[in-house]
Amino acid sequence: MSGNGTTAGDDPLQTAVWRLRSRGCWADAAALLLPSTPAAALQRASLLVERCLYTEQGWEEAEDALRTAEAMAHSDDERGAAACERGYLAYAATLLAVRDRADEARAALGRAAALVPPGAPARALLDFRRGLLAENLTSAPQAARAAYRRAHAGATAHSDPLLLSFTWRHLAGLALREGELAEARHGFAESLRIREELGYLVGTAPALVSLADTETEPEASRLREEARRLFRLLGGVPTWLARQLAPPVPPAATA
Repeated sequence: MSGNGTTAGDDPLQTAVWRLRSRGCWADAAALLLPSTPAAALQRASLLVERCLYTEQGWEEAEDALRTAEAMAHSDDERGAAACERGYLAYAATLLAVRDRADEARAALGRAAALVPPGAPARALLDFRRGLLAENLTSAPQAARAAYRRAHAGATAHSDPLLLSFTWRHLAGLALREGELAEARHGFAESLRIREELGYLVGTAPALVSLADTETEPEASRLREEARRLFRLLGGVPTWLARQLAPPVPPAATA
């Protein structure tokens, strides 16, 4: 799921869903959506899948919502979008060591790629998720970079700033891994800027930590402290950020 944030012309329901989602209240956001249409069922499933990645909880509820969305999908676009969510849920379970579902993730995203044509609005999100798979499950950074760049171009073409914040962030992560500090700092700063402009609070702390990794003191410490404040405010979400925010262990005393 990507999402553009809110604008003055947004549907009130979508505005409410976005505000809850951006604050890490995925279950509350999903509760506003009745799975009475394929689009609503898919959006509800997307919210609950995203909750799994950020909280490491709610797997069964996400599976149930996803099965409903898959059953309601009739067009290629709908089936492709549901397959994209299926692949993302399997990716999250594998990444967080809940269960190895890497083969399922590859198969589902491959199925989605066969259903969603290049240039379609949903293709950018699919390309991004295929990049995640390449980077984190296959250890293929070059393939990941190519997928992120396609996603970045698609998000730009279809005016999806939230997805752009993710493509900036992951392209910057690859740059940092290769020692391209200036490129990484620029990408992380762009990701943070977009998330702050959208009010995407649940994604702001990770963006602050990533930018801190490219800065010198005292700026790096200031960014990490701001990330800690947001992390506490949101009740420790995303859970995986706790490891990065843990204070350094002081060296043991020696005689």
